[in-house]
Amino acid sequence: MLLDRQAIPVLDAVERLAGLQAQVTSPPYVGLWTRLRDFRREDLTRLMEERQVVRATLMRATLHLMTAEDYLLLRPALQPALTRSMNSIAGKRLDGLDVDRLVGAAREYFEREPHPFADLRPLLSELEPDRDPSALAYAVRTSLPLVQVPSGGVWGYSGKAPFTTAERWLGRALSGSEDPRRLVLKYLAAFGPATVRDVQTWSGRMQLKQPVEELRAELRTFRDERGNELLDLPDAALPPEDTPAPPRFVPDYDNLVLSHADRGRVISEEHRKKVFLSAARVRATFLIDGFVRGAWKVEKTRKTATLVIEPFEPMSTEDRAALSDEGERLVRFLAEPQGAETFEVRFV
Repeated sequence: MLLDRQAIPVLDAVERLAGLQAQVTSPPYVGLWTRLRDFRREDLTRLMEERQVVRATLMRATLHLMTAEDYLLLRPALQPALTRSMNSIAGKRLDGLDVDRLVGAAREYFEREPHPFADLRPLLSELEPDRDPSALAYAVRTSLPLVQVPSGGVWGYSGKAPFTTAERWLGRALSGSEDPRRLVLKYLAAFGPATVRDVQTWSGRMQLKQPVEELRAELRTFRDERGNELLDLPDAALPPEDTPAPPRFVPDYDNLVLSHADRGRVISEEHRKKVFLSAARVRATFLIDGFVRGAWKVEKTRKTATLVIEPFEPMSTEDRAALSDEGERLVRFLAEPQGAETFEVRFV
């Protein structure tokens, strides 16, 4: 989709991408804008309001948008990764905790009516007054299948969008299992060819060698230039090496830069420190010839919105012009809904 914008329904695109990173509300919209022809902001917002796409804690214990069907199928397969994250982050603060009791109380709370997650804290402190409430909250977030309820705003969710249980919101129980094989196939459909380590990096699930081995008859294999085995679906298209890759803007936290163990596939080692910042922040980037060559951001002053482009290395006149044209369309897409009237592109 980054090689050639696709003319497919938004729901199909979200499904094909195996979800979109949604720690911040606007990046999924940019991620679809850069991959689809004639994408309109309201197309995604409507899918969330119609409960066909949900925002929930998923891969790597971070918020993602995912189709409702994939969520119901894949959320159970992600539970071991979420539990691992809970144990890693909350650790000894949860020793001896009856997690089932805690989750049961939280389930009742969110099923009665949707609430912002922070509103759960008093209940958790009442149940476990001697424990760290942030650790208790993280245990709930990673153990209880919750989804956010769309709450309006330009990007579908406000900063304090309420949560409810997935079953209450979707009217159906989770349908999948902890068996990771469907998760592996979903990843390969979106990001293959890839290694087993890549699947683990994307999903947070560990020890996937054996499940992948059980799928081997359904996959085709390759070797990269370093001899690593790459796996893919048998009918997946592989574009020729000389296929042109046009300039593309990708949003902060995009799974393109987060979903491989070897991020050198899309970003050089010298540029990584400019993209992956402290506090787990990941900058918005742009691609030239399929590789990250710089970062971008939007600055607003009154009625003017400026797309600020920061190349990490010298650019050709042709690439600079193409990026500027693409950038003007991007800044209009992002800033017009927020009332901007003048749009600029600036290289720094």
